[in-house]
Amino acid sequence: MSERIYNVLFLCTGNSARSILAEAILNKEGRGRFRAFSAGSQPKGEVNPHALKELAVLGYPTEGFSSKSWDVFAEPGAPEMDFIFTVCDSAAGEACPVWIGHPVTAHWGVEDPASAVGTEAEVQRAFAQAARYLKNRITAFLALPLQSIDRMALEAKLRQIGSMEGSTNLEEKAS
Repeated sequence: MSERIYNVLFLCTGNSARSILAEAILNKEGRGRFRAFSAGSQPKGEVNPHALKELAVLGYPTEGFSSKSWDVFAEPGAPEMDFIFTVCDSAAGEACPVWIGHPVTAHWGVEDPASAVGTEAEVQRAFAQAARYLKNRITAFLALPLQSIDRMALEAKLRQIGSMEGSTNLEEKAS
């Protein structure tokens, strides 16, 4: 008997960097258990080249990514999501579409590497840091016993994951 494959959507405003990084990382690390997607509330229309460069450095696929609207995943015939994670603070505060199936949601805010300024090395370092923070969260997520944990406990665990090192979650910083 095979385990079910969970669909996960990573949301950000521009869908050009953090959500793309998370999609690539989860698709490789969670292969066979998870299928990851990404989208944005106001997609840039192209993937940030620094994100693709960082994925290549880390050994993740760099092909097939696109910057697209989250509306794509709210349309009839779209994959039903089991989990939706916002990875930027502005997307977390926006009014999202109504998601079919009532997926479990959490905010995993990470600083936007696309807004980094400085030398090429400094900008790439910002992308490396964002990828590391996202990979750490995804690794913790993959370790959860999804088959045996109730929804309330799962939501609490996902909030804890969102407050890991590098968190931009405003509620977590206030406490």
